[in-house]
Amino acid sequence: MPANTENTTKMAPGRAAAVEALRDVARVPGSPKPDPILVADQVSRQFGGLKAVDVTHVEIQRGAITALIGPNGAGKTTLFNLLTGFDNPDTGEWTFNKTPVAGKAPYRLARMGMVRTFQLTKALSRMTVMDNMLLGASGQSGERVFKALLPFTWKAQERANTERAMELLGRFNLDAKIDDFAGSLSGGQRKLLEMARALMVGPEIVMLDEPMAGVNPALTQSLLGHIKNIREEGTTVLFVEHDMDMVHDISDWVIVMAQGQIIAEGPPDAVMKDPQVIEAYLGSRHGSALTADGASLTADSQGGTT
Repeated sequence: MPANTENTTKMAPGRAAAVEALRDVARVPGSPKPDPILVADQVSRQFGGLKAVDVTHVEIQRGAITALIGPNGAGKTTLFNLLTGFDNPDTGEWTFNKTPVAGKAPYRLARMGMVRTFQLTKALSRMTVMDNMLLGASGQSGERVFKALLPFTWKAQERANTERAMELLGRFNLDAKIDDFAGSLSGGQRKLLEMARALMVGPEIVMLDEPMAGVNPALTQSLLGHIKNIREEGTTVLFVEHDMDMVHDISDWVIVMAQGQIIAEGPPDAVMKDPQVIEAYLGSRHGSALTADGASLTADSQGGTT
């Protein structure tokens, strides 16, 4: 058996499928994917004299975990905001499942199956954990004025949503907190709650903005496991992250941004050795790679920072 096939068979099924699908994809910015779920063209956003995003073309492979990385100020979160309807571009078009979605409101995108989380969590602090979860369910009949007066039209749906919420809270180790106010949770628990709430809509793609930011080490591995499980269930994951250990551990594909543009794409190991990526992170004076040992961003003895 060839070595690459043998290694693939040892992976979880979802990751093995993603690796195989991306195996022959060109390692260049904007490379076409065999089955993209999200495709963006000519997306730009300018703030005064600063062009924060200037993306010519990018595709996100269905069923894979794709990391979006880059130095601070590279435009990663701004691109997230544009694609998910939380900001308006100066130019650009993008499709989700081949349907044009530029200009659609975030709630409409969520109904279509595209959801996101935020670096600073958006849990509703004065609502219970369970109420936060139920709020995330879409298409609730009881939200309509007339049907709200007729419990028999929505009680079954509410029971199903509650069961779904309990199942997710159990997976995310939050089932003991269902009656607690979301504001009483730790930062890491709020991250878990936000991720669980995003899954209430049964999304096709989950977009995570720095899921490890502010999370203590005790919860880091739990979050990593949950992200992997999302992919194993067939959901596409696109995430922004600075922790290169995490990127190396869970990513099937990595896209690198610098100064608003995409400068590199490829598997984690290849991207971390790319000279353009090294220069973007460390500057042209630094010759050492984003080394694969520990998958860390490592500067040379001249004192560069990560």
